[in-house]
Amino acid sequence: MSLPPPREVAIQVSGLNHHFGKGEARKQVLFDNNLVVRRGEIVIMTGPSGSGKTTLLTLIGTLRAIQEGSIRINGQELAGLPPPAQVLMRRDIGFIFQAHNLLNALSARQNVRMAVELTATPRGDYDRVADAMLDAVGLSDRAAYKPRNLSGGQRQRVAIARALVNRPRLVLADEPTAALDKDSGANVVHLLRELANNHGTTVMIVTHDSRIISVADRIVNMVDGQIVSDVRIKETMVICAILRKCSVFKEMSPSDLTDIAQKMTEEHFAENEDIVRAGDTGDKFYVIARGTTNIIIESAGTTRAVAKLGEGDFFGEVALLRDQPRNATVTCREPVVVYSLSKENFLAAMKSHKTFDDQMSNMLFTRGG
Repeated sequence: MSLPPPREVAIQVSGLNHHFGKGEARKQVLFDNNLVVRRGEIVIMTGPSGSGKTTLLTLIGTLRAIQEGSIRINGQELAGLPPPAQVLMRRDIGFIFQAHNLLNALSARQNVRMAVELTATPRGDYDRVADAMLDAVGLSDRAAYKPRNLSGGQRQRVAIARALVNRPRLVLADEPTAALDKDSGANVVHLLRELANNHGTTVMIVTHDSRIISVADRIVNMVDGQIVSDVRIKETMVICAILRKCSVFKEMSPSDLTDIAQKMTEEHFAENEDIVRAGDTGDKFYVIARGTTNIIIESAGTTRAVAKLGEGDFFGEVALLRDQPRNATVTCREPVVVYSLSKENFLAAMKSHKTFDDQMSNMLFTRGG
């Protein structure tokens, strides 16, 4: 299993704080949040009610003003963005909220068509495009019905059709499948995945619906106004598979490996850049996710490449276990992506495992680099 090539950043949240109220009633609801979402990713946000998920979603969607920190959408900074520019930004965002916000005087087709009319679609194609999206959510036979004649789940599907009809670059959804039955929810999930895969649409979903997990690339958990975990699903599976090849990790349970993988940080290095240098203090364990490197040794005044490491390889564990400097330089042959684990987290993982002493002894006797 290998990782896909990196994609451009669609959403970048940095140092985001937010408060509600004024004076003595002022209450902080978001605390120093940082998040990077890449184009075409589906990110699920979970957490207890009141943890700040919907507030973060509305800030990303330019529905609230940013008070402290930064949010960039497709490279555009939202902090201080004037209202006319905010309106333009929203035209490229599909919103799906628990409140359907349908116009009761209009039919399902007309509600969806309103979104189509904001685009360059020829006037004669408005109804055709709207009807195609209603068909995709299973409502082709309800196109002429007004919201009052639709069930709650059907109204929600109309709202979803309206949000997705223009294939926006960003979709923000708050409990989009909560009112839907199994089949309808599956149709919506399929639509979101198709948009992400084929059109590069970035999707952020606040949900407690476990049925959606299967389409997600990442799961972000918020507690008390702060992102406390960010699980990269495919990356975690790849990293765990690599960790099992390392003797100090191979006996660990899937749960332990997942915990370790979630603590690893993605790092990017350029061609010819050194990841570690001989003589440096060993402070990280590395897993190579993409690209190749040379292992370079200096001896008797000469420098030579003694090995090549690539995708699925790892290095750095011996320096951490021995608490010694690096004995070789690792240089990138091409652009390289690694996942690194800090020395603190590496040693904590080792010491928490019951066979740590045996594994460490085996490591030090079987591998010297």
